[in-house]
Amino acid sequence: MAPSDSTGADALSAARDLYDRLIEAWNKRNARDYALLFASNGSIVGFDGSQVNGQTEIGGHVSEIFSHHQTASYVTIVRDVRTIASEVALLRANVGMVPPGKDDINPEMNAVQSMVAARKGGKWEIALFQNTPAAYHERADLSKKLTDELRAALRKKPAPE
Repeated sequence: MAPSDSTGADALSAARDLYDRLIEAWNKRNARDYALLFASNGSIVGFDGSQVNGQTEIGGHVSEIFSHHQTASYVTIVRDVRTIASEVALLRANVGMVPPGKDDINPEMNAVQSMVAARKGGKWEIALFQNTPAAYHERADLSKKLTDELRAALRKKPAPE
């Protein structure tokens, strides 16, 4: 990414770009590209609650996932991108996952994702990425609404190259 001017619009654009590249790296099952988006001291909180700290450990963790599982691909709806400070941005999204060989999301895997991006030394990096199940306990209407929105997003998504 080109050097940044640290304006609010730049922070929003940088956060969105980082998130898009993170999702792309996951969907391509590329642990190296995924990990390199994080700050050296970045952290993730996974769907299952696992916590991993540091770019190197994140790369190893995601590599382990990819080597032992046929991971699903994300379908995303970015809900909010905002600055917290001139060089810090927060992005929130909802995601669904399309299992390998399928053409529809698995509603049980719907999630809420939060990402904090920060600019350090002129480079935007992910400081924190959290993936939380969108369980909506005893609120089936909310689960259905989110699933319907994600299915609509999936239909709009361009076919893979």
